[in-house]
Amino acid sequence: MPDKPPLENELLKFIEKEASFARARLSSLYSDFRPLRTVNPDGYAANVSAWQRALVAATRGGLIPAPGHGKDHLILNTGEDLLRALETKAWGRPLALGTVIKESLEEKQIFQLPDFLTRVESVHVKPRIFTPWHILAWGLRLLGLQGGVVGEDKLPVGRFVLLHNLEEAADAIQKHMSGRDRVDRIFSSALFIAEFAGAVYPDQRLSGSDVEVALTYLARDRNAIVYDGETVKFVQPGETNDTITTEDKAMASLKTLITEQTGQISSLSQRIEELDSVARRYLWNKNRTAALAALRSKKLAETMLTQRSDSLAQLEGISNSIRQAADQAEIVRVMAASTGVLKSLRKEIGSAEKVEEVVEDLRDEMGRVEEVNAIITNNDMGPMSAGDEVDVDEELAALEREETDRQDRLRDEEVARKFDALQEEPQKQKEDTTTHDSTNEQLPAVGQPQGSTSRLVSPDDKQRQTASPAPRPTDAVSSQEDSPGVARTPSGELEPEKSTNSSDRVVLPAE
Repeated sequence: MPDKPPLENELLKFIEKEASFARARLSSLYSDFRPLRTVNPDGYAANVSAWQRALVAATRGGLIPAPGHGKDHLILNTGEDLLRALETKAWGRPLALGTVIKESLEEKQIFQLPDFLTRVESVHVKPRIFTPWHILAWGLRLLGLQGGVVGEDKLPVGRFVLLHNLEEAADAIQKHMSGRDRVDRIFSSALFIAEFAGAVYPDQRLSGSDVEVALTYLARDRNAIVYDGETVKFVQPGETNDTITTEDKAMASLKTLITEQTGQISSLSQRIEELDSVARRYLWNKNRTAALAALRSKKLAETMLTQRSDSLAQLEGISNSIRQAADQAEIVRVMAASTGVLKSLRKEIGSAEKVEEVVEDLRDEMGRVEEVNAIITNNDMGPMSAGDEVDVDEELAALEREETDRQDRLRDEEVARKFDALQEEPQKQKEDTTTHDSTNEQLPAVGQPQGSTSRLVSPDDKQRQTASPAPRPTDAVSSQEDSPGVARTPSGELEPEKSTNSSDRVVLPAE
């Protein structure tokens, strides 16, 4: 496969950036791919779509050659100049570009310029007119007997309106006009071109043909403007005035005159500054005569500037008066519409007597509702009697006493549990001591024979351990804090204390 061809012009540079014009696809896109319509419909549709997108984008950027027409952004100019601009050294000219144009015409993506400007119905209406020839052609295409390659693919020569670009331009113009008052919605053709030619695409200006196409589309297909060839009036949603009146033409002429006067004043101001500089330069060069002539011209320009400024002030005063009158007319129109609404609502309401009857009926119905409510609230299911209230209070007091008794029982049980734990502690220590004594009696003393034994605890100590009587249960509560094995925790509860009594220690007899 040959390398990607060198870029010969801006159009090819632009197309190179299109994703669908990758290097691997250039050979297919520049070839006569008409046979793919039957053998590979998907490939055929992909090639046609790629060329359609490229031509739309190139036209939007003003890259399509249009000799004698300037740079169009909404109109595609086809012919020898376009083929020459797309020609490359590696692939030559696109051989199926004529098929792309024909497919676009059939799909209503493009329209021939004369037909677009003269047609009556909207371009979005696609009539379905079937003739015997259409039916025959459709059947032949299904059988593969039509649509094949027959001779050379010829490119239709002409100017074609691109619907995609046109819709973009119409959207931009309508967005630019949002929020305008009645006077600002009226333009002459010259004012419309001056304001909107550069407001559609950044760094691009619409040509005269582009503006004419846009005005036709806005008037016929979107009903957004009224246009008679000289005056343009944007119509707000809900307005019924779809004609251009004499007042509209007068306002358009006034706005045009104000614009012209403003431009003349700017030119005169610049002229005065230039003449002043010239007079100073001549005077610096000792050329008094030339300096005097420049000052005289400056004086004439200043006089004319004063006249233009006065005229502009008068025109702007008239324009302000018209704007104020237009606002007042709009207010009156809204007031009139509001009056009609009020009349309609008053008819629905009726006379004052009817309103009084409605209010009286409402009072009667509300009274009946109150009577029914009183009956419901005064029956047996109503509020309790005084006796019932006493019974309820007594039952509540009984429940409270029952709850108090339950809490007391729980506290007594807790105290008894702690007392039992304290009583079991000395017994457990006693059992541990007995076990220890029996073990020591079986061990021989130092220096004695193996069979001899010695008591480790004297009888008096053992008697003291068993002679202490156990505390009585009846004295547990009153003497808990005085008991040697009881201590109170910081929270106020009682807990057993480790014993330090000498009676709990084991005493060995002296040898």
